[in-house]
Amino acid sequence: MNILLMVAYDGTNYCGWQRQSGQMTVQQRLEEALSQLYKKPITVRGSSRTDTGVHCKGQGALYTVEQNIPADRLPYAVNAFLPDDIVVNGAYIVDDGFHPQYSVIDKTYEYKILNAPFRDPVLNHYTEFIHYPLNMEKMRRACIHFIGEHDFKAFCASGSDAKTTVRTIYSLDVQKSGDIISIKVRGNGFLYNMVRIIAGTLVYVGLGKIQPDEIPQIIQSRDRARAGKTLVPNGLTLLEVNYEKIGR
Repeated sequence: MNILLMVAYDGTNYCGWQRQSGQMTVQQRLEEALSQLYKKPITVRGSSRTDTGVHCKGQGALYTVEQNIPADRLPYAVNAFLPDDIVVNGAYIVDDGFHPQYSVIDKTYEYKILNAPFRDPVLNHYTEFIHYPLNMEKMRRACIHFIGEHDFKAFCASGSDAKTTVRTIYSLDVQKSGDIISIKVRGNGFLYNMVRIIAGTLVYVGLGKIQPDEIPQIIQSRDRARAGKTLVPNGLTLLEVNYEKIGR
């Protein structure tokens, strides 16, 4: 029986999602909890490899088990073995053709920036701090140029093992509430550090270092050096993963 869990977590205390030797990760803690629950080793496959410090509200994690607890009760059962900063908030039985990555329709990420004169210690783990005022109107104008199918190599960090750097962005929006700027992006997939680089490029636009109408040239250049900096991981949250076969 194939089970898909939807997992939320605060990434502050973890070295990302993926299991790593000698490091505590979200995948490791989830596998340990499931192994305790079923009283045998359980391995999961995730939909996204979030980095150290990145947060999540809807990571997909797939595993196979012969005997299963009813899906509506499974989150409660798993959560009893998890720490407070990891929560399973959904469980689904999926067919044999389901894949945690290839069955994804789209993913939505949000990047938050504290744009204020001083840091807020309460928000240190959840925002990038920028004290220079950012031009919201210019940032919104720049967003338009990212939408659609493009080769986003200029927005991919080194070390990526992606077979292609072509991705499709369905929506990209910038909003401000008080001192918090939220950059929300939805696409069919994202390259290594792509969202953080897009956010960093929009910050450069907001600071006047890049003009909104320069974005198409940067995309076409496929040159990482022409885009903005990679913002810190703690401002990033994976909000949602939509799958074609479970309606999320």
